[in-house]
Amino acid sequence: MLENSPSLQSNPQRAEKRKDYTIEPVPIGDVHFDDAFWAARIETNRTVSIPEAFKRCEETGRIDNFAKAAGLMKGQYRGSYPFDDSDLYKVIEGASYSLMLHPDDEFEAYVDGVIAKIAAAQEKDGYLYTWRALRPKGYEDWSGTTRWSLLGTSHELYVAGHLIEAGVAYYEATGKRALLDVAIRFADLIDNDFGPDKIHDTPGHPNLEMALAKLFRVTLDERYLKLAGFFLDERGRPHDRASYGEYAQEHKPVVEQDEAVGHVVRAVYLYSGMADVGALTGNVGYLEAIDRIWENVVSKKLYLTGGIGATDSIAEAFGADYELPNLTAYCESCAAIGNVFWNYRLFLLHGDAKYVDVLERTLYNGLISGVSLKGDTFFYVNPLESDGKSPFYEGTLTRQPWFECACCPGNITRLIASIPGYVYAHRDNALYVNLFGGNEAKIDIRGQTVMIRQETLYPWDGAVRMTIKPDKSGEFDVYLRIPCWARGHPVPSDLYEYLEESVDEVALRVNGQSIPLNVEDGFAYIGRTWRQGDVIELDLPMPIRRVVANEKVAEDRGKVALERGPVVYCAEWVDNEASVLNLLLPDNAPLKSKYRKDMLNGIVVISGKALALDSDGKSAERDFVAIPYYAWSNRGEGEMAVWLRRSRQLIPDKQD
Repeated sequence: MLENSPSLQSNPQRAEKRKDYTIEPVPIGDVHFDDAFWAARIETNRTVSIPEAFKRCEETGRIDNFAKAAGLMKGQYRGSYPFDDSDLYKVIEGASYSLMLHPDDEFEAYVDGVIAKIAAAQEKDGYLYTWRALRPKGYEDWSGTTRWSLLGTSHELYVAGHLIEAGVAYYEATGKRALLDVAIRFADLIDNDFGPDKIHDTPGHPNLEMALAKLFRVTLDERYLKLAGFFLDERGRPHDRASYGEYAQEHKPVVEQDEAVGHVVRAVYLYSGMADVGALTGNVGYLEAIDRIWENVVSKKLYLTGGIGATDSIAEAFGADYELPNLTAYCESCAAIGNVFWNYRLFLLHGDAKYVDVLERTLYNGLISGVSLKGDTFFYVNPLESDGKSPFYEGTLTRQPWFECACCPGNITRLIASIPGYVYAHRDNALYVNLFGGNEAKIDIRGQTVMIRQETLYPWDGAVRMTIKPDKSGEFDVYLRIPCWARGHPVPSDLYEYLEESVDEVALRVNGQSIPLNVEDGFAYIGRTWRQGDVIELDLPMPIRRVVANEKVAEDRGKVALERGPVVYCAEWVDNEASVLNLLLPDNAPLKSKYRKDMLNGIVVISGKALALDSDGKSAERDFVAIPYYAWSNRGEGEMAVWLRRSRQLIPDKQD
């Protein structure tokens, strides 16, 4: 991933580039978590999720497809979709980030073996797409009869993008070029075939654009950057072909777009590519467009959990403004991952904490909900309500080990492995602290090595202690993100608001001395000469907060949700006498929080009293418990709700 790429910092030729993000992330391998929250998840991802994903790629024939295409074994294509190759590429990318943090010779040798099969399957001119090589019968409507003939559905260029991302990541993790060279040969073929005087077409499913930007950063070959720009500019300007339409964000040129529409994952991948190419070329049209689209999403199309994608009536798509259903919310796990990509790039562009606020909300809620606490099952969609009866994906009510369309599991593995790369960033003489968690990092600030140590129980406790250890005393600036939830706003818009103002204030100290909280663009600024062992203490109060939605969100009128710190809560059947959809939580009902080490791998629970309503309007007081949304559906299938009634007027009609 660009935002975590070591080459972005370590490439000695970087100064030769024309432009790039002015803020640079600190590489994955330079940040090491040791807390109970992220360190545990990263380790589970390394030891359970990634091996399980490779195992599923073996069992479902995804790896064998490459061996068959290479002539190493006989047989037909196994799989239902032409983009199945990309699932394996994403797992390899996740494995690469994991190896940056935890070198493992045996595991690396296994990945080398998989890569050898991929390389053997590549055709002489660089083309690599096992779906076409093995020619499955009866599926020509997916991919056309010849290369590049049906890009709206073939996913040929999308698959190539994931190959490039995997090749770059594995090269940066291990220094081995085998997969990178495969990716370069494929990229060279695409560059040979597409362009102003060649094939005029664009990926039906974006992703290649940000992959080409990564390849440019590693190789400094201008062709890849120009090719990414060509694909962006071709979108919305079809030549001698039918437009892919609003579903694929091709209803108008990208620089003219101002609303998030169509397939959500395609959209956020496109916006991320626009950010990359815009940063690298200085094309302000791309950047102005994604700024407009971001405002539309955050003001009108963002779930409280940070999820995006309201409907499957048009497959996996954004809904209309303020269309945010709960029971039928789509909120694909891949969309949450793309939302993280996009928001981090916007932060790197603008330096405003509001983008990290959205990233954090997505990360702690609508993204990690996509994987079980054990790390071996996954959600494709992440609804904000469940009746315990209605399946919400592939006939299921809970997470699954794999899917026929398996884009999400591999995507989750690469995102979880890359989380250390989102914590810190730097620009010139400034260090940005974006996310909080127990970790130790090594950061280069203008040639000076600065070690930073975070100690905290975040997200359960808002006390954060940071020890600064520069290799020599020196003056630089530290920017600490003060989350918008700690400044009185759930999100950086009026889409949601807290019912009551918090009486607790954020506190900041340096070496035990209180200092003023000077906040600009969501960051508290501290400029001073730093010496070995200086300590920053940040206290972010975490009262229980009641949240209400904008009145234009019809689904949530008269309802309330609960938050504490960055964590969104839900009521689940197992803690609430088997039913939660009939609960009413009065605004004046006292609530308390408590850390439970013995529950769901350690969580803070919220408890109190609620009213249980029947269809005749009668009520009875009941003990009420809420758990973090991300942890639901780890104890069986049943009812769940993020949004609860505040008033009796929402009692549904009696059901037969």
